[in-house]
Amino acid sequence: MGPPRRKVLATAQETMFPPDELADTQQIVRAIKATGNNIYLVEHSDKTQMLVELPARFRSTFWIKRGAYVVIDTKARAERDNKIGGEIINIVRDEKAWRKASFWPKEFIKQPVAVADSDSTDEEESRVGKMPSSDESDA
Repeated sequence: MGPPRRKVLATAQETMFPPDELADTQQIVRAIKATGNNIYLVEHSDKTQMLVELPARFRSTFWIKRGAYVVIDTKARAERDNKIGGEIINIVRDEKAWRKASFWPKEFIKQPVAVADSDSTDEEESRVGKMPSSDESDA
């Protein structure tokens, strides 16, 4: 049986909006991949990587995709004798609101989407995945 609905809703409400500020031991990082057993490989803004743990309150409630942003806390890092360098304390769900915060790393800029130039009529249009035109003959 899953957690009570009120706990799920309270956790969802906590993660919707960014906090006013982050503590010294807290950072925003990008999730690279899930390694299993609620352990994630994350990347800092300076391209260093570390393993972090997803706490029980987020398990079976939120799924973290590759490239998603999370807030980690490395406070208990010195106490641990394993490879896990921190714990996920928040999941960035409304990225637009979080990017407006003063503590958002400048290195995590939003990647612009490349748009094809539709004005160039000189190039032949790609016919991949299209039906052949009716004026072409099979002869």
